[in-house]
Amino acid sequence: MHRSMRLAALAAIVIASLHAAPAQAATTYEAESATISQGVAESNHAGYSGTGFVNYANVTGSYVEFTLDNATAGPATLTFRYANGTTANRPMAIAVNDTTTTKDFPGTGAWATWQETSLTTTLNAGANTVRATATTSGGGPNLDRLTVSTGSAGGTPVQANGQLRVCGVKLCNEQGKQIQLRGMSSHGLQWYYQCLNTASLDALAGDWKADVLRISMYIQEDGYETNPRLFTDRVHNLIEQATARGMYAIVDWHMLTPGDPNYNLSRARTFFTEIAQRHNGKNNLLYEIANEPNGVSWSTIRNYANQLIPVIRQYDPETPILVGTRAWSSLGVSDGASETEIINNPVSATNIMYTFHFYAASHGTEYLNTLSRAADRIPMFVTEFGTQTASGDGGNNFTRSQQYVDLMAQKKISWVNWNYSDDMRSGAVFTQGTCPNGPFAGTSRLKPAGVWVRDRIRTADDF
Repeated sequence: MHRSMRLAALAAIVIASLHAAPAQAATTYEAESATISQGVAESNHAGYSGTGFVNYANVTGSYVEFTLDNATAGPATLTFRYANGTTANRPMAIAVNDTTTTKDFPGTGAWATWQETSLTTTLNAGANTVRATATTSGGGPNLDRLTVSTGSAGGTPVQANGQLRVCGVKLCNEQGKQIQLRGMSSHGLQWYYQCLNTASLDALAGDWKADVLRISMYIQEDGYETNPRLFTDRVHNLIEQATARGMYAIVDWHMLTPGDPNYNLSRARTFFTEIAQRHNGKNNLLYEIANEPNGVSWSTIRNYANQLIPVIRQYDPETPILVGTRAWSSLGVSDGASETEIINNPVSATNIMYTFHFYAASHGTEYLNTLSRAADRIPMFVTEFGTQTASGDGGNNFTRSQQYVDLMAQKKISWVNWNYSDDMRSGAVFTQGTCPNGPFAGTSRLKPAGVWVRDRIRTADDF
């Protein structure tokens, strides 16, 4: 969120059920009908599907094995529905034919509280086996079912592109093709978490056809520092929701005030260590490690990045990392500087990009030209923009906004719009009172900025 958005109206937090529906047509396999080793089918906890669930024995090596019949070879999303009434993670090794990935199954709060977690994989034509094996003496969670979503490579953004990486000055998919992602940023999770529920995220993935969700977790302003466990768990949950829908997820460390990212370095180490440890098997993440540094030099920001990036890389060597730039991620323009300070003194890491934020009614030709020049020299990602003023409010300048959108399409600069909520300001796409009940699909509850940006997200890149 831009620098003028420091005081937000407090909104009642309505915690909605966030059980994701797969983005593709899917086949469901009930765990109690699968092959069970060191476990038992039970039905003593409410909320399961089918006739029951599998209660794993509390031993390493207990497993449930599913046999899948897949019509054609290709990408698939596996979604496990489970409950874990303990406070301890119960990780499992998920073996798909000959490929194994470790997947976390953290506590859900109660044995009758069911959640979903997903991973992407590739299935063979014909028979496939999926075995979920407990890796600790605590055994596995209670496993309800496996849902398998399949389709062509273009079925979802993640199925089409897989693991992203930075190649040269562009963002590329796992085939090395330069791509552009388009999507939406959440508002602060402390204020508008109720706008991120099953229906709204289904609409974002299905009706809006978004490629990416930016998960904006404020650090101050009643955010992360007030309850690290609560906000980290909200981020975990939203990562899983984006994954289940085949979208990419930007984990936004939304530092803003104070503007020196080093103020939150210790917190960032703790947070990103947990995120990278839990989600390093996913191929749909990007880490944004400093939202809008301000009031500090580029060398100060660079020093922060050089300390934090190795913390992430020891657990996750592949996920692209997005680094905020000087003066509210304006490449220094708002402080009278330019992109040259980064070009001449880049962060000492690979597979990284630099961020740029703009608000079209406030930021004109100088900002536009800076982004254009920079994109030819360093990898750029616009992780936040609005069609209105820098306060996230006021009138929309759609003409200037379109100039930016055209430039970003021409140079394959991925972008995320601010913001997917029903805040009173003009930059929030929904009219007040839309959350949590919607409707979120279509245009009936959209403000003018929402209608405009939805239309441009729905016109996808050619991947």
